[in-house]
Amino acid sequence: QVRLMESGGGSVQSGGSLTLSCTASGSTYRGYCLGWFRQAPGKEREGVVGIDPDGSLNYADSVKGRFTVSKNTMSLQMSSLKPEDTGVYYCVAQNRAYYYGRLSCRGRGQADFWGQGTQVTVSS
Repeated sequence: QVRLMESGGGSVQSGGSLTLSCTASGSTYRGYCLGWFRQAPGKEREGVVGIDPDGSLNYADSVKGRFTVSKNTMSLQMSSLKPEDTGVYYCVAQNRAYYYGRLSCRGRGQADFWGQGTQVTVSS
């Protein structure tokens, strides 16, 4: 079992920056793949960034060029923020799966464990 806790959310003006951190704990947390989801008001949750089976980072089109992740820590650095980035951001963990005989991450948009979320509000 893995436990996840986000930090770093807050309010910022359009064009500003924020960095979200994810703390993972538990006896086997190192075996999981971490990523980020978000949920905007009135919308479904969407995968923001995840790790593909080949080990590369996979960003949602809406955040490419503005959001970056450190693979070692999975901290989410967000810049050039827009009002449409407003929402609750979740650190997630996923079990690995076998791809071509190799235990790998499953990409963006899949999660087995969720943090409680942290609010990000971007004002225009």
